[in-house]
Amino acid sequence: MRRILIRPFGSILDLHVAIGGRGDRADRIYRQLRDAVLDGRLRRGERLPATRELAERLQVSRSTVSTAYERLTAEGYLAARVGAGTFVAYAGASGGPLPAPRRAAAQPTQAWRDLDDPLWVESRPIAYDFSIGSPDPALFPLETWRTSVAAELRAGFVRNSSYSDPAGVERLREAIARHLGVARSVEAGPDDVLVTSGAQQAFDLLARVALQPGDTVAVEDPGYPPVRQLFEMAGARVVPVPVDEHGLRVDLLPPARLVYVTPSHQFPLGGILPLERRVALLEWAARHDAVVIEDDYDSEYRFGSRPLDPLQRLDADGRVVYVGTFSKTMLPALRLGFVIAPPAILSALRHAKRLTDWHNETVTQRAMARLLDTGAFARHVRAATRVYEERHAVLVRAAGELLPELELVPSAAGLHVALLEPGQPAGRTGVGAGLDARRVAERAGVAGVAFLPVSRFRRGHGPDGILLGFGGIPAAHIPDGLRTLAEAIGREQVRDSGDRVR
Repeated sequence: MRRILIRPFGSILDLHVAIGGRGDRADRIYRQLRDAVLDGRLRRGERLPATRELAERLQVSRSTVSTAYERLTAEGYLAARVGAGTFVAYAGASGGPLPAPRRAAAQPTQAWRDLDDPLWVESRPIAYDFSIGSPDPALFPLETWRTSVAAELRAGFVRNSSYSDPAGVERLREAIARHLGVARSVEAGPDDVLVTSGAQQAFDLLARVALQPGDTVAVEDPGYPPVRQLFEMAGARVVPVPVDEHGLRVDLLPPARLVYVTPSHQFPLGGILPLERRVALLEWAARHDAVVIEDDYDSEYRFGSRPLDPLQRLDADGRVVYVGTFSKTMLPALRLGFVIAPPAILSALRHAKRLTDWHNETVTQRAMARLLDTGAFARHVRAATRVYEERHAVLVRAAGELLPELELVPSAAGLHVALLEPGQPAGRTGVGAGLDARRVAERAGVAGVAFLPVSRFRRGHGPDGILLGFGGIPAAHIPDGLRTLAEAIGREQVRDSGDRVR
């Protein structure tokens, strides 16, 4: 059997054609070209090879190819143009999706089939976007980034394009260590740093090297769902631990192999873990021989006093793994994160990184290092912080005026705030009594307001509420957005009251 690839004229597509064995060769060519047209591999307007050329490549007679072309032309799949050639004429699948596979025998495990995504949704234009988790792309230092990338491409990219260190480009690791030492008092050198594809890959690598199926992992509740899901898919027993206005309730931690915590800005409520709890957490880790993952996901944006030193700074036993990301300060699309880990864990992480994707793309790493080295990154963060500080102030003030029944959780960092339903006496009605934030989100969405309910991040019982991000909404639009949200809450109250009367 002979198989060749044909490249339609003007196309970047190589089309596989197999011929050989017994049977009508013209029919085989016909069926394969027809299928390629129907499923969109050959698109309308693409030119096919001449019959003589294709016959030579397939090592068949020209009449065999001509018979297949003539049949396809008669059925409307192809069209012949005198002096120009033969082109795809059928447009039924042009630009459309490939057809569903005929068989579905290969299936993932039940756990993967049941997995949902509580955070990510397809982005769409919306009038008042209070979504959380992303910075304002309009603040991205595009010209500086373009200059940095261009400089690295000119600096011998092709000559230095072989496989790189799984831990990351040394220049970036040095720059990250310096930046964290100055900005966050993290104690680290370049040999303590591993560059990842965002923070989520860091958590995945840590699950690979620190956990065995059946191990217990403690996570904050409410907390970050993708981390919880990742540990569950790794076979761990995940135990949600309540948080309060100060962060993780360390006194409620069970014996565990690993604990995940966001001490500088608890996600999603915003509390800051006080020093006494930080010390207690490290003592707990020592008693249980546990690993502590410190996720410092957005501490660069602070609108008050300097934050407490990270857990990593207080750790004298080498139990804390510090995870950070550039997704909030630059763009999530860059997929740049990092891990600061004790030597034994870092060595294992380096092997795990090599076995999963070897290393991050090097031009992006070098360009990021250039921004850190030249001070451009620090200038960008300072400028962005001023913008976000204004939005934070406007949001806090407007929420107090327009949503007075909800309690604002104090927060002086990050890109979102949380408003919770307060404790209510039995029988009292109001916005804060039995708030169903998911239903409010649906109603508000119709009115052009996007936000996430606290309940989507909670596994146990606790007050519901709303999370309002200000990374993607201008300060001038915030009051109108909250006014629209307040109206949606009011309509939901009326509906609830009517349901109770009936």
